[in-house]
Amino acid sequence: MLKINKLNKTYSSHIQALKGISLEVPAGIFGLLGPNGAGKTTLMKILATLLEADSGTAEMHGVDLISDKDQARTMLGYLPQEFGFYPSLTADQTLNYFAKLKGVWNGKERKALIDALLDRVNLLSVRNQKVGGFSGGMQQRLGIAQALIGEPKLIIVDEPTAGLDPEERVRFHNLLSETAGENVAVILSTHIVSDVANICSRMAVIRHGEILVTCSPPEAIDQLRESVWEATVPREMVSALKSRCQVISSQMFAGLARLRVISKGERPGEEFTPATPVLEDYYFDLITRPEGSPGMAS
Repeated sequence: MLKINKLNKTYSSHIQALKGISLEVPAGIFGLLGPNGAGKTTLMKILATLLEADSGTAEMHGVDLISDKDQARTMLGYLPQEFGFYPSLTADQTLNYFAKLKGVWNGKERKALIDALLDRVNLLSVRNQKVGGFSGGMQQRLGIAQALIGEPKLIIVDEPTAGLDPEERVRFHNLLSETAGENVAVILSTHIVSDVANICSRMAVIRHGEILVTCSPPEAIDQLRESVWEATVPREMVSALKSRCQVISSQMFAGLARLRVISKGERPGEEFTPATPVLEDYYFDLITRPEGSPGMAS
């Protein structure tokens, strides 16, 4: 288990990106969910030993990832938000390069490792193609392959599915699910709620550098049981409904507005019918509440 305790980070611009972050991340896939600018990438870079924290600790298997960076790097696999491959190298050459960087010097051992990794991410058939010609999904799968070199205990992936088409997103989800295990923790940092809903056993929501809540996706959804309502109304009714209802999402459809609202205990109006809650409802409700509202971490 990764234990993060009171991590703080303020940039030279005086922006406080992390405000006493404390988390426990068990084995499996853990979702870190939050809007852009919430502090997700700052936290991921600190855990990946690429950025210094101002204070706090992050310990896993007796190693402090903050103070003992060399030892920490032997345990880490990292797929950053923007991963720069050399476009003129093939997939095989790329993994060969990263394997050498990670200390796999024996040629036979390195070849066997690369063969296994390319097969695992379904890129074996294109091993001799240049990475510059790969699709976004193929590059992400190659990124996971390099992150798996060295059998890491902690794998960090930052916004991995942004820009992927639905088929590649499902393929990437399956790959992450196969990667996590009893002794491996995967942190999935994202603003895409469906990524967390589909594959994460635990999650945390971060906003303005603070953890608002930690729970499982089913626990989150269960909190909104019989509290989510939906209505499709003319556009001119939207302002009045927003003034008297807790609207969590609105979407235009065929000239009408489709609203989802939260109302606990009573129907919000005759226009509304009960709706099955989903994780997006919980997330949007949480991040739109004023700071310090009930249900949030202090």
